[in-house]
Amino acid sequence: MKNTVFTGVATAIITPLTETGIDYEAFGRLIDWQIEKGVNAIVAAGTTGEGSTLTDEEHRAVIKFTVERVAGRIPVIAGTGSNDTAYAIDLTKYACEVGADAMLVVSPYYNKATQKGLIASFTAIADASTKPVILYNVPSRTGCNILPATAAVLAEHPNIVAMKEASGNISQIAELAALTRGKMDIYSGNDDQIVPVLSLGGKGVISVLSNVLPAETVEICDRFFRGDVAGSAELQLDLLELTNALFCEVNPIPVKAAVSAMGFGANILRLPLTPMESENEKKLFALMREQGIHV
Repeated sequence: MKNTVFTGVATAIITPLTETGIDYEAFGRLIDWQIEKGVNAIVAAGTTGEGSTLTDEEHRAVIKFTVERVAGRIPVIAGTGSNDTAYAIDLTKYACEVGADAMLVVSPYYNKATQKGLIASFTAIADASTKPVILYNVPSRTGCNILPATAAVLAEHPNIVAMKEASGNISQIAELAALTRGKMDIYSGNDDQIVPVLSLGGKGVISVLSNVLPAETVEICDRFFRGDVAGSAELQLDLLELTNALFCEVNPIPVKAAVSAMGFGANILRLPLTPMESENEKKLFALMREQGIHV
């Protein structure tokens, strides 16, 4: 088995923004709070971190800042994927140089790819990386599904160690697990499917929910790993309404509103994303208060 990057919860962390750039003061406090609450890794500049609308300079700066702020306390996973393989390679090389512990590489979006193209693109990125690579399958965003048979081929690459699976298709995830046993870790990419993915041998979750409830998200995994499967499922179900509210508009619109209300920066997003609709925001904040979160 290849080395596991993390077990448990990696927060797909938001990037606090100002009107002119990155709010590093709020970002640093958020990183420290996440670690204090027990998360097992941080994903910087991923989908939730608005990596696709950060400038190249900002994207690199967010990765470097996260590595420096975390300071080795937990692994830092850098979002380095792109629909342009050459750009993804350059960003991956940079993230390796500044000390990221692993890469999260999404399948190419917009121009998409055949399964053969996916193998070629991911292989080229993994060849260029000196750190482990986690593939990211989210066909609802990319229009491109990494099929289990394709993942099984990629799992033979020594640098490709895991898959963040956000297809939402449990049958596909089961097939992935069957084909890649011992060669590729699996992480849930959906907060409402943590327990089902763990039950198929998954190692944890790359989470949006943990931006808001880090300790509770960690507890879902910890209960499962302690053998308390019923307790793990119960907690996931208890948090389901809030989880759904965090996805009632496209991610990261709701979670940015939530984290901003908790005091970690302004509720500023990059176009084409716009702030949350007021009625949805009211419902989200009410659910957060039910969980004891002061907003």
